Amino acid sequence: MSPDVKRKISIGGINQLRLFGLQDRNLRRLQQAFSVSLVARGQQVFLSGDKENVERAEKAFEELIAIASRQAEISESDLETIVSMVDGTGKLQEDSENGQDDIILYKKDGFIKPKTLGQRAFYQASLNNDVLFVIGPAGTGKTFLAVALAVAALRDKLVDRIVLTRPAVEAGERLGYLPGDFREKIDPYLAPLYDALHDMIPPDKLKRYLESSIIEIVPLAYMRGRTLNNAFVILDEAQNTTFHQMKMFLTRLGISSRAIITGDITQIDLPGVGSSGLVQVQSILPPIEGIEFVYMKDTDVVRHRLVREIIRAYDNYENNKTHKNDKK
Repeated sequence: MSPDVKRKISIGGINQLRLFGLQDRNLRRLQQAFSVSLVARGQQVFLSGDKENVERAEKAFEELIAIASRQAEISESDLETIVSMVDGTGKLQEDSENGQDDIILYKKDGFIKPKTLGQRAFYQASLNNDVLFVIGPAGTGKTFLAVALAVAALRDKLVDRIVLTRPAVEAGERLGYLPGDFREKIDPYLAPLYDALHDMIPPDKLKRYLESSIIEIVPLAYMRGRTLNNAFVILDEAQNTTFHQMKMFLTRLGISSRAIITGDITQIDLPGVGSSGLVQVQSILPPIEGIEFVYMKDTDVVRHRLVREIIRAYDNYENNKTHKNDKK
């Protein structure tokens, strides 16, 4: 057993009612989850207990501070999600010697950095590879982190522009004719990319970037025939590419360009599951320096705590179904 330790956390400037919860509900939940003592005195909170438990509780408490500092209420679901991210599994990344090292991007209400071990692996792989495939379930932050890395590269003048693309494939529905001009027709498919950008770039600057094509958001079909130099290129929802579309995309890269390809191979919306370019590329590309595959898990989910349980339930259902079919 590790020795008992004490830690002190400053909470100056934070709304304590929001942070602690009604009747100190949040403090009591952390004490229960991590078997530590949390005592608030003025503008400080004191943690004490077993070293490993205190470290885990400290991580969880810092997440609560981050939410409270954004003037957001901390719901019971938020609290349980944070607890589950650190409780007994180490899902929140271990801090480096200097926690600032992993910050990807600062934004108006805080900063973006890897939160789980899978996200940390994603981030580290992005530093050492020009082409990175990130495969994992919904809610693991694949698209959000990829866009953050692209915005950071543009900020640091490592690239001249960002190109974001997605295949325009309907998710199991026949949406029919969409009214409007070209942009109005494709925007529904590209909305998650816009959402991520709006969270990271001030509206006036983002508008300028879009109007000047420094940031470009296009359907995958419009990538054919292009050569992208000095660009950070993201292919999102890559599980919905065909064999030929994946090959086409990968051969668009020009000089001084980087690409991140993200997708969830359990949510393929193509007519034939076996036709997914993201599934096939894993067995096509040999080990090549500068290309890496990162696989994220349900333990990397950073959405509502129930998303992780939903993913596991579907995985169990699919595995049982496959097992029964194999016996026939």
